[in-house]
Amino acid sequence: MQVSARLCLRTGLALGLGAIAVAQAFAADIKVGFITSLSGPVSSLGIPYDKGIKAGAAYKSEVAGRKITMISLDDASDPSTAARNARKLIEEDKVDVIIGTAGSPGALAIAAVARETKTPLISIANANLPGEEGAWMVTLPQPAPLMVSAVVEKMKASGVKSVGYIGFSDAWGDLVYDALQKSAGPAGIKVIGNERYARADSSVAGQVLKIVAQKPDAVITGTSGTPGALPYLALAERGYKGQIYGTHALINPDFVRVGGASVEGLLAPTGPVIVAEQLPDSNPMKKVAMDFRAAYQKANGAAPTDAFSAYSFDGWLLMLDAASRAKGEPGTPAYRVALRDAIVSTRELVGTHSVYNFKPDNRYGSDDRSRVIVKLEKGQWKLVN
Repeated sequence: MQVSARLCLRTGLALGLGAIAVAQAFAADIKVGFITSLSGPVSSLGIPYDKGIKAGAAYKSEVAGRKITMISLDDASDPSTAARNARKLIEEDKVDVIIGTAGSPGALAIAAVARETKTPLISIANANLPGEEGAWMVTLPQPAPLMVSAVVEKMKASGVKSVGYIGFSDAWGDLVYDALQKSAGPAGIKVIGNERYARADSSVAGQVLKIVAQKPDAVITGTSGTPGALPYLALAERGYKGQIYGTHALINPDFVRVGGASVEGLLAPTGPVIVAEQLPDSNPMKKVAMDFRAAYQKANGAAPTDAFSAYSFDGWLLMLDAASRAKGEPGTPAYRVALRDAIVSTRELVGTHSVYNFKPDNRYGSDDRSRVIVKLEKGQWKLVN
């Protein structure tokens, strides 16, 4: 009888453990939809984003006992395609979260679909929507006011009294110009002009001519990637000798390559990751930034040379952290709600660009720790503060 009892107990334990193993084996994967611009005028940003998300998957591909499945789509730098991609990922592929895309207009288009379908969006482009319009999104790139104010502080310290402005004729150009206006006035700096151009334009000669004619002490742009080099090339052609400034949206090897000598000496704000090896060991982002570089090397066979791939890597870290706390079954509306709630309640998550803190009414997660000023010297970014 005792032998039989022990046998039954062992059999029951084996069956129980077997059931647990089977349950784990059939646990639903977490599905991540990733949208970027692998073609079109924003591809100089979109391709690094793609490499960064691959680094994230190489860094860690499961969480809370669940595997992570990623489905990637190219939006060809077109906001309407970005929105269609988002709808496909949500309605057909049943993703639990979307990370994307390379341009602000595309990210805003995805945000509308995310809101309608109640799917969390981690935006890796600088995009923001107020109130309920943005209730299902968070934004990883540092907000324009935070970064532009750092540039204006540097302008003031250098004695700049007037600054010319040229930016994209889209949401990013608007964000930078508005931030410049708010920071420059209190610093005693006059903003000269508000020139614009489309990302796909091949010349900005007319716009730059207007700026140079007014002889500003400095010029700053609200641009990004390869198209962002156009104003600096035009300024150099016209012999402009004032200080040139930019934003974190220009920290890209293609921008440096296309800009060449015309962007030498450019001052810009960026996340700490771009100068990780120059940071003190006490900086909490240094270790994560070096881990990112190792994962990037593993995934892509080369070292990162841009700031954008690190944003998508941080998006992956944010997703991992939120998924470790979210309750429920992936693939269900309830889980998407739980994941959104976990994302917007993230606290002190150390990434490569920032230590992220989100609130339900604040789409950005960065603070002063997420910015440093760098200078382009002989094609390399050097820490200057």
